[in-house]
Amino acid sequence: MAMVGIRDVAKKAGVSVSTVSLVINNNGYVSDNMRARVEKAMQNLNYVPNELARNFFRNRTNIIGLIVPTIRHPFFGTFAAAVQHEVAEHSQNLMLCSIADTQNGELQYIDMLRRKIMDGIIMSAHTSHGSDFWSAIQRPIVAFDRYLGDGIASFGSDHTQGGHLIADLLIRTNARHVVMVGGPRSQFTDLGDNTTFPTVRYFSALEEQLHEAGIEFHYVEAGEVHELDQYAYAMHDVFEHYSDVDAVVSSDIGAVYCLREAYARGIEVPRDLQIIAYDGTYVLDTACKKVTCVVQDIPLLAKRVVDGMQQAIVGNIDTMSSDVADGTVEETTPVSLRLGETTRIVQ
Repeated sequence: MAMVGIRDVAKKAGVSVSTVSLVINNNGYVSDNMRARVEKAMQNLNYVPNELARNFFRNRTNIIGLIVPTIRHPFFGTFAAAVQHEVAEHSQNLMLCSIADTQNGELQYIDMLRRKIMDGIIMSAHTSHGSDFWSAIQRPIVAFDRYLGDGIASFGSDHTQGGHLIADLLIRTNARHVVMVGGPRSQFTDLGDNTTFPTVRYFSALEEQLHEAGIEFHYVEAGEVHELDQYAYAMHDVFEHYSDVDAVVSSDIGAVYCLREAYARGIEVPRDLQIIAYDGTYVLDTACKKVTCVVQDIPLLAKRVVDGMQQAIVGNIDTMSSDVADGTVEETTPVSLRLGETTRIVQ
């Protein structure tokens, strides 16, 4: 059976090929009567528009790439789902790359962007490439919680605020020795004075405020973000090396492992130990107690990132605030503190 083409539809509807094209692409004026005739002809002929040809005509693919460290981490899995929802709202498709599960995934996606196989990339994974690498691509790129260089807009939560929320709580509840558990400390300043990983700002803000309050604190590394099992080992080390610890701050994953380790050691939570999580994802629902946490508004973050991508695609990135257009992280999405049963209340 011969493949039905646009000329067949035009003949069936008794209209010109250009009229069929206008209906298919929803571009230009076509009367309701004419549109109905074309749509009926398409239906009778079982004609399916060639999406590849339509996109080629528009110089668009309607595909957005999203690079994450790993979809196994609850934050990035939730974020990817929220981004996919927002992308679909723009009638686009999401192509997901989980770096931890793909060899050379970052470079493959960049190559696809350069060859215009996709319209843009949302970069939300740690990268060892400097700002010159990213600026030389000269295609739509938006960063999430990453600094990629001048001229590349980046969006994220106000992590400094998150650090202050935690510090205020710990000071108010008379914490004496705080241990923070997170990723490699080297990522804090892996680009000189900047970092590709601005989430660490909550650690920095927390440490500064604890120092001013005269509260002892330490930092324990738990491996890369995709090495989730390393948090179990890190929490074991926390209690082995710091027997007087009375507050632990970590990601949601770290908080759950900390609860498990505390109960295994007979440590009463929150009487003897406070646990504060950062992110506020569904994984906290698996904990045996309600955990105090700093909550990032993931749906709002996804919306801001995808809206920024739409602006970048059409070349209107300069309509953003000057700071964002210059490549600094827009830390305007608020975070909130959700109290749980693991917060020790001062009587």
